[in-house]
Amino acid sequence: MTDSFSSDSQTGGYSASMKDELDTLRAELTELKAEHADLQLLYEATIEHGEAVEDQLAENNQLLLDTQRRLEAELADAGRYVLSILPEPRSEGPKADWLLVPSTELGGDSFGYHDLDSDHFAIYLIDVCGHGVGAALLSVSIINVLRSCALPETDFRIPSDVLFKLNNAFPMERQNNMFFTIWYGVFQRSTGKLSYASGGHPAAVLLPAAAAKDEGAFSLIGTSEGMVIGAIEDMTFDQSDVLVRSGDRLLVLSDGTYEVDDLEGNVLSLEGLANAALAANGSIPAHILEWVQKKSGQSELPDDYSMIEFQF
Repeated sequence: MTDSFSSDSQTGGYSASMKDELDTLRAELTELKAEHADLQLLYEATIEHGEAVEDQLAENNQLLLDTQRRLEAELADAGRYVLSILPEPRSEGPKADWLLVPSTELGGDSFGYHDLDSDHFAIYLIDVCGHGVGAALLSVSIINVLRSCALPETDFRIPSDVLFKLNNAFPMERQNNMFFTIWYGVFQRSTGKLSYASGGHPAAVLLPAAAAKDEGAFSLIGTSEGMVIGAIEDMTFDQSDVLVRSGDRLLVLSDGTYEVDDLEGNVLSLEGLANAALAANGSIPAHILEWVQKKSGQSELPDDYSMIEFQF
């Protein structure tokens, strides 16, 4: 009797234990299924969200591409406008040829020349600090003022007066802290006198006709040591004169034509440029561009390249 009862109890004990274990396993399985279902929902939601994110990214990328194309088109239009306001080359009285190669889509260099009257001929080249839209807008504004002689109470035959009035008309604090340099000259046909003034701008280069190709046979007209335009109100500027003879050539340029490192790491000089100009055959602006590119080993220069060649 005792042995039989003990065995049944033992068997019953084993059955209860196994049942508890099975219930535990079932509960864990149910929990795992629930977690799996939650994970499945999360996965599906993630995939759906990821597809939505991908669609949004694709849409944004297309918008960026469209905006970039529009900006590039507008910059190209602006670049064409800047070139359109530059003067045509001249074939006489004096002859004029030029070359402008911006270092970016829009640069700060610009220039012009025109008759003030039957006896006086104005020449000017400006270089606004920096590059891009802001520099180009200021450059265009200045050129339009000069070519239309739109500075009140200004005698455009007197370079020092022109620079004084420009300096007060374009203070840098009203131009987003941008300033500019300028070389401004007036050639008087009846006397051959060239009057000029410089506001922080490189000197022009005078190549006498009689000098032919003799090295060092040139004159630097002006100095870059003067104050830039727009920095200090009521600044006065020095004016000088030089006699220009028939056959002489004048190069009016920006510092981007020569302030470039050569292959040895030395900065090219204005004097070196002048000697290279003496050796030129044909267009000097094109010849000097090739000279600078060869000396520096760079096809694209770091700054705007601007040069006007006049032959008297």
